Amino acid sequence: MNLLKKLFAPVDMTVGAPWKKILLFTIPMLLGNIAQQLYNTVDSIVVGKYVGDNALAAVGSAGPILNLLIVLFVGISIGAGIMVSQYFGARDRESMSYTIGNSLLLTLIASIIIAVLGVVVTRPLLELLSTPESIIDWCASYLYILFIGGAGLAFYNILTGILRGLGDSVSALLYLVVACVLNIFLDLLFVVKFGMGVSGVALATSIAQIVSAALCAVKLYRMKELFDLAPRYVKWNKRYAGNIIRLGVPSGVTQAILSMSMIVVQSLTNSFGEQFIAANVIVMRVDGFAMMPNFSFGTALTTYAGQNVGAGQYDRVSQGAKQGTLMALGVSAIITSAILFVGRPLMGIFTDTAELVDLSMHLMQILAVGYLAMAVLQSLAGIMRGAGDTMTPMWVSIFQTVVLRVPLAYALCYLSRTPELPNGQRDYIIVSMLISWIVGMLITCFFYARGKWKTKALGAS
Repeated sequence: MNLLKKLFAPVDMTVGAPWKKILLFTIPMLLGNIAQQLYNTVDSIVVGKYVGDNALAAVGSAGPILNLLIVLFVGISIGAGIMVSQYFGARDRESMSYTIGNSLLLTLIASIIIAVLGVVVTRPLLELLSTPESIIDWCASYLYILFIGGAGLAFYNILTGILRGLGDSVSALLYLVVACVLNIFLDLLFVVKFGMGVSGVALATSIAQIVSAALCAVKLYRMKELFDLAPRYVKWNKRYAGNIIRLGVPSGVTQAILSMSMIVVQSLTNSFGEQFIAANVIVMRVDGFAMMPNFSFGTALTTYAGQNVGAGQYDRVSQGAKQGTLMALGVSAIITSAILFVGRPLMGIFTDTAELVDLSMHLMQILAVGYLAMAVLQSLAGIMRGAGDTMTPMWVSIFQTVVLRVPLAYALCYLSRTPELPNGQRDYIIVSMLISWIVGMLITCFFYARGKWKTKALGAS
């Protein structure tokens, strides 16, 4: 019983061997990210196997628009997580209580905005992107349901951000696994049994997310020894709400820019037809698993840096940055190698079309080395965010995506046009992504070494 209680307790990352604290925090988060990725992956497998390749393309084409409109949730989650970790490190109960209360209030407001905005702009955006007529209705119905049921996604992201800021990555994992199992069951029930198609997949995901959010809420409510949730803490507070927005907006903007760039590139992708769209969906689903160690270590290092910056232990932050980045590189290399080794059977889970499997595998081989670059980028960006510098990772992301990736994709495709390939060489869409990842890593290393992130803590502002 004591071991179980300790496992689900907040972790103080200001003491002990840095690599061990980071690794123990990352493992449940990595497992949680696997479960999170299973949401979209199972959706794709079910619609690809039981509805068809066009339905698979529809779910994938809807992804960039969904990601664009949930950036408010991402921003609040990251801002709240940074503040909670720093106040936890500083042992400031009052500030932590105000931060959590205002995070919940901001999440409620954002959920209402997204539900309304999503329904209004979905169809026009799909038409603007020249989404093929064969899949546009499926795309629209999928997105409508997810936006209307978006409160579950919103509160899950914010509540897990708070739990991770407190050093608890195990609870988030447990609740996500429960929701993932429920999602798989409901996918099969709605699509295979009831024949609801793409709409059934969206409904299953929304219900599962609501369940996971409710479980997180119950967990936080029981952590009264660390903070209070009295009504006065949930009321609007200019200082704390402002800091959540200040820290979270750059990360939200980063996600928005990434999503907008994906939408712009999606328009180019759509010009190559349904098969290439479906191949991209498969690659991005597998990409989600390849990226997991990078995002997991990045998030762990954000919490690690936040707690230690709050405690004023900057030498320990630098020590953890080195050890965490090396671990991220090692794990990323192992997972990427495994994906390449079992790539074909992995791609075959999504579709029975041999040509689609071959194309997807080819695209994944192009991207492979980029995952090592992203391991370094995400780790060092995580340290800077945890210290309170969310602006630098935002500007790096803007440069690598807007200035480099999108123009490069269009330029390379345009310059490679031939009578046989009137739209150009489609591989260059993936090549442009690889180049942007490598350049982004180099720029991030430069700004981390420069060290200005050390002056951005809440106590220093």
